[in-house]
Amino acid sequence: MTDSQPGRWQFWIDRGGTFTDIVARLPNGSLLTHKLLSENPERYRDAAVAGIRELLGVAPGAPIPAAKIDAVKMGTTVATNALLERKGERTVLAITRGFGDALRIAYQNRPKLFVRKIVLPRPVYERVIEIDERIGAHGEIVRELDLAGAEVELRAAHAEGIRACAIVLMHGYRYPEHERVLAALARAIGFAQVSVSHDVSPLMKLVSRGDTTVVDAYLSPILRRYVVDVESELPGVRLQFMQSSGGLTDAHRFQGKDAILSGPAGGVVGAVQVAQLAGFDKIIGFDMGGTSTDVTHYAGEYERAFVTEVAGVRLRAPMMQIHTVAAGGGSICSFDGSRFRVGPESAGANPGPASYRRGGPLTVTDCNVLVGKIDPALFPQVFGATGELPLDGEVVRAKFAALAAELAAKTGHLRTPEEIAEGYLKIAVENMAHAIKHISVERGYDVTEYTLCCFGGAGGQHACAVADALGMTRVFIHPLAGVLSAYGMGLADVRALRQKAVEAKLAEATLVGCEPVFDELARATRSEVAAQGIVAERIALKRTLHLKYDGTDTTLEIPRDAAGGASAAEPELIAEFERRYRAQYGFLMPDKALIIEAVAVEAIGANARVEEAAPAFPPRSGALTPARAGRVYTGGTWRNAPVYA
Repeated sequence: MTDSQPGRWQFWIDRGGTFTDIVARLPNGSLLTHKLLSENPERYRDAAVAGIRELLGVAPGAPIPAAKIDAVKMGTTVATNALLERKGERTVLAITRGFGDALRIAYQNRPKLFVRKIVLPRPVYERVIEIDERIGAHGEIVRELDLAGAEVELRAAHAEGIRACAIVLMHGYRYPEHERVLAALARAIGFAQVSVSHDVSPLMKLVSRGDTTVVDAYLSPILRRYVVDVESELPGVRLQFMQSSGGLTDAHRFQGKDAILSGPAGGVVGAVQVAQLAGFDKIIGFDMGGTSTDVTHYAGEYERAFVTEVAGVRLRAPMMQIHTVAAGGGSICSFDGSRFRVGPESAGANPGPASYRRGGPLTVTDCNVLVGKIDPALFPQVFGATGELPLDGEVVRAKFAALAAELAAKTGHLRTPEEIAEGYLKIAVENMAHAIKHISVERGYDVTEYTLCCFGGAGGQHACAVADALGMTRVFIHPLAGVLSAYGMGLADVRALRQKAVEAKLAEATLVGCEPVFDELARATRSEVAAQGIVAERIALKRTLHLKYDGTDTTLEIPRDAAGGASAAEPELIAEFERRYRAQYGFLMPDKALIIEAVAVEAIGANARVEEAAPAFPPRSGALTPARAGRVYTGGTWRNAPVYA
């Protein structure tokens, strides 16, 4: 464990698309939670820093007493938003001559088969430099590197104001000599960010390796500026960020390629930890926030995807396997004259739902206000110009009344405002239930055997409806469910993962040849984790092989070591691969050889366990009694619903 300083605060933060959630660990070990809008430009510049100020009782503009803070652990959507909105750093791509359009052409996938007009997402690089060079597949020099020509082009790009450079050369993942020379040249010219493919994604496949490198160059400067801004407010404080893979890392090691699922990954960690403590070992994580809903499957080990497409860009980096749908509390409820729709557009935090007092549209949150599932008196009062007003229920009722009148005028159907709101909620529930089927039923898992672990600010409002739609019988909602992603930041381990391409047939001789590679990766990952204050006894190593059938593209991650700790023999590896392959795809290809595409080592520095950071609640004396009376519209009628607190 890191050496936590006694008598000091820790802040665990999830900066989401709508709300920023904070769990503060006080000097006495108790926990305090706080929630505020991620964007409120009239009141503060950064929600995370503003929340720390409020919890410490520091006035706006006054310096934060950094000496009182031990650590800040954060997940952020800064990189995700920059990628989605194409607001990253201006980037130039340097690639082997003849392949300048390779990333643009990519694999020519057609996710919507019958759409005749294909509109490609805008590329994240704005200029391409084709480099005269070529190293063959076996390391032979096909064409010498024209460094003088490359320098002319790179200087021209730099003169245009471009300061990020992504270098992707053919076979550079295995023979990086030319990439290293070009990187040194780019840094000498003055590029502030230089990402090279053999460092960022040292694996075969030019397109995904190239896209990953470009994204790293495009997003890393944005993250670096954000880190500098936060550090300027918290000088000397240990600052860590959650990576997409589910592990914390030092702020200065946080890279663009590892930041895409920074926030949701914390939710997965938190859900798994609290569910295991409650005795549930198979869960469906259901994280419904203000902008989207993230769902994940857990049955004993974290599931990761190593190739992911985000915002039209293929990323080859380890990420928690999370499926996201555009159905959150802020999803806009619209009527186009003939049908109701929920999402995919979101009102976000600014202007937010209609009830947020910023002139926003009707959303799922407003539906829950109207039907009584959200009581404005019990919701955080962070709205209005002063940030101290409750949700506005009156404007919600007025807008739904106007919508009911519009529906009657355009279609002749008479519906009460409550019926319309309940209809929108049913659409949202179906969208979320379908997302859960995608990560469970469609992959051969019987979802009825799992517990639905609900969290996120809007998860509890829809938990039972989603469970009913899926036939699930157990719903688990932790007392900190509303801020569980932030709580997960504090429970996450420090992790470092390294991979190296092998591309050889699985055999005992190949496994023996992989051992020096494992040793090299182990030294690198262990030293990275140790450099972040984790003592040696708390560092564990996880070694894996990425296996696939010869002639296929899909790999499975197979543990290199058997249960007892010894290296698994070839028959054991084959058996485990076949077990997992059959479970996922339903068939085997016994006539095909197995290929080791890559090997990987992950160093895991154990941090606070959930038992060590569990919230303390005073014992209850006597039976639960209603704190107040409430009414909820459900099943077509109003029903009494007492509120317990």
